[in-house]
Amino acid sequence: MDRPLLASKRHTAGLFGILLLAVAFGIWFQKSSGPESAAAPRTESNHGLYLSAMLLDWGVFYFVWAGTRRHGTAFGRITGGRWTGLGDVARDIAIAIPFWIVWQAAAVLIHRLLGPDSARSIGAFLPRTAAETVVWIGVSATAGFTEEFVFRGYLQQQMEAWTGSRGLALVIQAIGFGVGHAYQGWKNTAVIVILGALYGLLLLWRRSTLPGMLAHGWTDVYGGLGMRFLSRLLPF
Repeated sequence: MDRPLLASKRHTAGLFGILLLAVAFGIWFQKSSGPESAAAPRTESNHGLYLSAMLLDWGVFYFVWAGTRRHGTAFGRITGGRWTGLGDVARDIAIAIPFWIVWQAAAVLIHRLLGPDSARSIGAFLPRTAAETVVWIGVSATAGFTEEFVFRGYLQQQMEAWTGSRGLALVIQAIGFGVGHAYQGWKNTAVIVILGALYGLLLLWRRSTLPGMLAHGWTDVYGGLGMRFLSRLLPF
């Protein structure tokens, strides 16, 4: 039995247009200047950048939510339901933790296979003050919720309904997820495509975006705070 689309095909084409703009921005960002040193001094606050990133994520979320709502698609169909008690929360945390470990291991392996990266560093954008840390956590939580909603909740399920193929839908959303991060350079984009596929497999297994949202949000928090903290503790 064919599954109904979550939104119109024109709406999905609009999302692809947004992703193409992200690619254009990524190319411009990488060409605007050469690689930066992570140790280079920074005198300006990143608050404006962080707030802009959150507004962008919420803007894309609203575009997808409004399009599915006009189509009559229930919010729960996109997310795979909601938590009804602490047991549900505990279960998805128990799923998210080992998934995050696998995610991190896969990221390290893929980075090593691809070799050195000459892309402009994004290290200067990571939080360095207490105030930036608080905002960064907000950025991470926003990305975890909105990006899983958009790419796994909407795009993967929409493309499965459109093409009739789970495998093709998985690949399309993973590529879309990767090119949405094109500003990080081609190597990181390739890594994010693979990791997007892992999130897609998690959706197919769990039939819910909720554990992916937890893992995604924590991954971003750890990426901005955990590695910087460890670098201060370890002698190498």
